[in-house]
Amino acid sequence: MSATDNVTDRERSEDTIQGTWRLLLAVGIVIAILGLLAVFTPLFAGLTLSFFLGAYLVIGGIVHFVHAFSGREWTGFLIQLVLAVVFVVAGLSLLLNPFVGLVTLTVLLIAFFFVDGIVETVMGFRLRPQRGWLSIVVSGVLSLVIAALVWLAFPSSALWALGLLFGIGLLTSGISLATTAMGGRAEAQQSVTSSATEAR
Repeated sequence: MSATDNVTDRERSEDTIQGTWRLLLAVGIVIAILGLLAVFTPLFAGLTLSFFLGAYLVIGGIVHFVHAFSGREWTGFLIQLVLAVVFVVAGLSLLLNPFVGLVTLTVLLIAFFFVDGIVETVMGFRLRPQRGWLSIVVSGVLSLVIAALVWLAFPSSALWALGLLFGIGLLTSGISLATTAMGGRAEAQQSVTSSATEAR
């Protein structure tokens, strides 16, 4: 790809942001508000995630059932049928007792942060002395610290960890979108000012 193509792609991206900054700002604000609500009500947010996961599994099980019985001659019929049963049973267990899903998701969260922390820390040290290696190491260490804190507080951490971290993720995403939108707003205003100046 040439330098001209890169410039053209960047200009198109800037034009898109300038034209839709209001929508982007609104979406960012909504996501940030949802994030704040999740941060202040982590148990409710965690149970909601567990409920949605249960509903997803039940729907997935139904899809597997339909797929299995739509072609009984297919060699994978039995596998599809078993998967359907597993999905539906797991989904119903989460829907009937979302606390079970909350504990399970918290264990998966701990495992994710632990693995992510190790990978980022190792990758950061391997990139040394290139620029940015320290930030990768710091990110990895923070992931390990989060995994350790949630694990040490387990199982009581299941009541707040998932919802809190999900809320923080939504909040930072919302702020990022809003910041990008405000940048697009500034660019749009600058373009209008430049056009008015040239018209004179």
